[in-house]
Amino acid sequence: MKDSVAEEHLYLDFSHQYRDSIFPLHTSVSLFLLSYCDCKLFKVFLVPTSEDVGAQFVAKNLLGDLEVHLISRCQLPVVVQSCCLPAVVVKDGKFCRAGLSVVLRHIIQKTYEADPSKKDVLELLGFKKTCLKACAEVSQWTRLCEISIPLAVEGFLTASPEHCQTIPPDILKLERKLGEPVRVHNDDKIRRQKLQQQKADAKAAVPVLGKEAREEGKTVEMHEHPLPSLELNIAFSKLLVQEVSDAVSREAPHIRRTKTSDLPLLDHVFAEGLYFTLADIVLLPCIHQFLVSSKKQGKNLVNLPLISGWYRRVQEVPGVKKAAGKCHMEFLQLPDLMSAPEEQLQDFSSVPDELEEENEDSHFIGGPRPTMTKLM
Repeated sequence: MKDSVAEEHLYLDFSHQYRDSIFPLHTSVSLFLLSYCDCKLFKVFLVPTSEDVGAQFVAKNLLGDLEVHLISRCQLPVVVQSCCLPAVVVKDGKFCRAGLSVVLRHIIQKTYEADPSKKDVLELLGFKKTCLKACAEVSQWTRLCEISIPLAVEGFLTASPEHCQTIPPDILKLERKLGEPVRVHNDDKIRRQKLQQQKADAKAAVPVLGKEAREEGKTVEMHEHPLPSLELNIAFSKLLVQEVSDAVSREAPHIRRTKTSDLPLLDHVFAEGLYFTLADIVLLPCIHQFLVSSKKQGKNLVNLPLISGWYRRVQEVPGVKKAAGKCHMEFLQLPDLMSAPEEQLQDFSSVPDELEEENEDSHFIGGPRPTMTKLM
């Protein structure tokens, strides 16, 4: 650890505690990341949202091994008082970073700066270190992770029983996002590997089937008894610093000649695609609370097979269970919902389209090209 790293102050809102989380959820997310990174570089302050909150101070066991101080809003540095928390301030109080994504990205960068051996922490920022870098006003994905999902879950937890019967539209939107094809920087190479694996799996399945069942049953055989997918192998080989097997890596000549448009699409393993990133860290405490509340209310999660699968996979990431243990987050063990009947998923498919249309009208989606066009 570098001794020259200056101490910085991290300010987090505190409204109340509920089960194994501290609210607002932005605070739980920030504390979870600190536990995951094993970061002690920040002096952490909880700022009660009202005067009567201080009396029921947060339970010590929800803070893990972090030392946390209580401070009133009027005691905040002047530069923070006009900002939305969470916020990080350099000790001299002259420079402030505010907003969930900005603060979380800063925690990751400071952790790596202090200890360059923590390359797994830096990997949370994703390819070219751009995970959640675009602000919520420009990026629909940042807005969903940083604002929409936490607010939707908080609203779901505080709503009356009659208003909790339906799954929040933003949760359904995440479910649909997890069902979209994945695009990565080495997309073509991995999709060719997937095609080769599919052909090898199909060859292995054919001898088991009778002559009559070969044509009709081939797809059934593949779906009912799937082998570990290439996407899973790649995602977890990166997490565990292992190489994908040569049998998968080598391409046959007919695989190399296949057109890119004919290659199979890649499936989501984690929130942004194949790799575990900061987006998963942000979503995990939120989705965990939603699933726990849904289970207590006896809700059937058959409409959320992709979120359930994602939730199970995230638990297997090295370091996640340890961080959850520090925060006393008890994971649910969900059944495999991937084989849910199609008729039960019909209600799910229509809602996100309407939601997206509303979002396109009500929120600015910009960037260099549309902005320059308007200026011209």
